[in-house]
Amino acid sequence: METPPPPPRRDPPRRVVVCGGGVIGVCTAYFLSKSAGAAASVALVEQSSVACAASGKAGGFLALDWCDGGPLGPLARASFDLHRALAAELDGPRAYGYRALTTLSLTVKESESGSGSGQQPKRGGPRDAVLPDWVDGPGRAARAIGSTATTAQVHPRLFTRALLDKAVRDYGLEVVIGKAVRVDAGSGGGSGRVSAVVLEGGRVMEADAVVLALGPWSGKFGLLSSLFRVYGLKAHSIVLEPREPGAIGPEALFLSFLPSGGGPAMDPEVYPRPTGEVYLCGMSSQEEVPDDPEEVAPNPESITVLKRVAWAVSSHLAEGEAGVKAEQACFLPCTEDEVPVIGELPGLEGCYVATGHSCWGILNGPATGAAVAELVLEGRAQTVDLTRFSPARFVLSRKR
Repeated sequence: METPPPPPRRDPPRRVVVCGGGVIGVCTAYFLSKSAGAAASVALVEQSSVACAASGKAGGFLALDWCDGGPLGPLARASFDLHRALAAELDGPRAYGYRALTTLSLTVKESESGSGSGQQPKRGGPRDAVLPDWVDGPGRAARAIGSTATTAQVHPRLFTRALLDKAVRDYGLEVVIGKAVRVDAGSGGGSGRVSAVVLEGGRVMEADAVVLALGPWSGKFGLLSSLFRVYGLKAHSIVLEPREPGAIGPEALFLSFLPSGGGPAMDPEVYPRPTGEVYLCGMSSQEEVPDDPEEVAPNPESITVLKRVAWAVSSHLAEGEAGVKAEQACFLPCTEDEVPVIGELPGLEGCYVATGHSCWGILNGPATGAAVAELVLEGRAQTVDLTRFSPARFVLSRKR
């Protein structure tokens, strides 16, 4: 049987607009502008400010193999390696706190005296050999779940900004502050091809390729919400500044936290940073995403619980021993099938989407950005196979 000829190769785009200034959009714009060179102009459109939402308030935890066995496995592995390569290229340890670290899981049962009454937490019983000295609260059942070969971290806002600054300075990326309200199609290329992005206020940015990396705001963009659902999971975090930052080691903690008053266990996470800060996150719930990223505010009761967690984990994080630098919340973009949506939109040539990364956005930003850039510029992703992430899966499921 004669092999069918390959599909005709499209002309590469001359004007590319990326909508969304979070880590996914910035990574995509970075690789697009780096690869395109003078052959195409690349612009990044952001409604508020770059990395103002989850990409500025996330933990920045990276794991090589935690997604193995599922659709995200190859994407996560490729992205973990890309993070390492980018850190070497951009001086990541100095510029945005990139470092490998050990990751532990442990159970912390909150004692009555450690629940915010002004006393120091009680020490637990016999200590696990794997438990670091700075974790001096009632921790038990500690075990290593990641090594310096398989887990690492970045400061997400600094990472996103470092990529953006490099792309603007060296690769000619244009940054536009404005809200994308729709994608137009048809002008000169038929009704099924993208032609422009229209911003609030009426500005029209001509484009022959558009990438929509809108995170949880994908659900508020009509073109996307008509095809699939992206909802926001509101996650809370605090950033502490210990009086003795040198006492905190480079160990990430994944906790099973048992509140003193009873009730179900919680699963907060603790990430010390090379800057001396300690980041704690948890307390997630599905809520309505506001129109403006700047309107996202934390729920006070969730912040109170995170402070109690800090107190129970370590005396170095107790009230009076650590200042509170930030109390914050952000929305993680989630899909119904728990798989990101990455690829060209069915029926609209030249319009691509990259969203729905949930809690793995910082980890998977580089490989997503590199793969989408390849898809846009070359017609096929080489970094990782994007078939499983295609938005076409939602159209196919409706036909069954």
